[in-house]
Amino acid sequence: MTSTVESGIEQRRVLTTAIPGPKSAELHARKNAAVSSGVSTGLPIYVEKAGGGIVVDIDGNQLIDFGSGIAVTTVGNAAPRVVERVQQQVADFTHTCFMVTPYAEYVEVCEALNDLTPGDHDKRSALFNSGAEAVENAVKIARHATGRPAIIAFDHAYHGRTNLTMALTAKNLPYKHRFGPFANEIYRAPMAYPYRWPTGPDNCADEAFAALVDTVHSQVGEQNTAAVIIEPIQGEGGFIVPPSGYLARVADWCRDNGILFIADEIQSGFCRTGDWFASDHEGVVPDLITTAKGIAGGLPLAAVTGRAEVMDAVHAGGLGGTYGGNPVACAAALGAIETMKSDDLCGRAREIEALFMPRLQALSAKYPQIGDIRGRGAMLAVELVADPASKTPDAALAADVNKACHAAGLVTLTAGTYGNVFRFLPPLSIGDALLSEGLDIFEQAFAAATA
Repeated sequence: MTSTVESGIEQRRVLTTAIPGPKSAELHARKNAAVSSGVSTGLPIYVEKAGGGIVVDIDGNQLIDFGSGIAVTTVGNAAPRVVERVQQQVADFTHTCFMVTPYAEYVEVCEALNDLTPGDHDKRSALFNSGAEAVENAVKIARHATGRPAIIAFDHAYHGRTNLTMALTAKNLPYKHRFGPFANEIYRAPMAYPYRWPTGPDNCADEAFAALVDTVHSQVGEQNTAAVIIEPIQGEGGFIVPPSGYLARVADWCRDNGILFIADEIQSGFCRTGDWFASDHEGVVPDLITTAKGIAGGLPLAAVTGRAEVMDAVHAGGLGGTYGGNPVACAAALGAIETMKSDDLCGRAREIEALFMPRLQALSAKYPQIGDIRGRGAMLAVELVADPASKTPDAALAADVNKACHAAGLVTLTAGTYGNVFRFLPPLSIGDALLSEGLDIFEQAFAAATA
């Protein structure tokens, strides 16, 4: 992809001031005086326009985007089909509440989800506002359909910031600290994390599966377990990719025991990993799948899609919400899905992986601080360590590299339970030249931070 102009923005990095610039600094001072300090910002530039692979701030700086608003603007910040559909829908009506007087756009999004998600079985969908809401409702549906209370989540998991989803989330700071008590009947199993598996990556799949089965059998009881929820590639936990075949093995075991398998594809879905969903790569067909983030080109929308008999088990009125499936957000989703299909964004994600991986592997060969490279498609990461033998996490190095990238005009993100994972989530609308330049900046920042 070689677009030179997107959304009226020339696709090149421009630094007119220090990052952040004086106008952003002034607005950030206003933010600190008006917004709760609990709402933090990783890079306090204030955006006035964005598109393709460029974010333009109010000081006139043009930064390369390797974050996509945390995997949200997969089709770009102002994809033409999204903009056109949203503008038309806003002109028609902005809201009626689907539970009161419904509209076609909600139905069309559900039809698309039923078609695109893994499996050819009969499906139903329901729409919500955020990923956390989708996860909450997936748990509600699973408990209602099975008549069982317990939910199994994993180490390093991230599922949201509501009370129930904080219970499912593994990491304390910043997500859970002093926000409890949390919802009960949540149990946790070890994640199949090849790089950090105690007896080595070759044993990870078998031993992690055995640990899951033992946890459920000894602590919960299979007959008490409604669902196992897992991210096919963990997001905030550090882009952890389980060994090949592990997810399918867990899904098969769930079905053998009447337990529902929930795939949380909120960060990994919608072409991000080179398939429509990360589950597709493993040939896994979830009973329920949660989606959000990349679904609607930046507008707030989320969904639960699942087996018809499971989704329809809930009584009438048991699912919903005032804004869930808002018509403007639905219009955006239809435009985003159309863009993903017509522009083959699954293929584009695989192209991005092919561009990134040789660069990251060359950097790893040069710097022992890169302990692991992992991910799929345009969802890639490096894990940084102070010592490759002990694998001691190096969060300080990740923070230093992140800061240097920001100063040089590259929007980047860190992740991981230990804060030591550097993740790459570029929009799939970005051009190759910007990707290469962004990697140059990352390499230079890494060299400076390790000097």
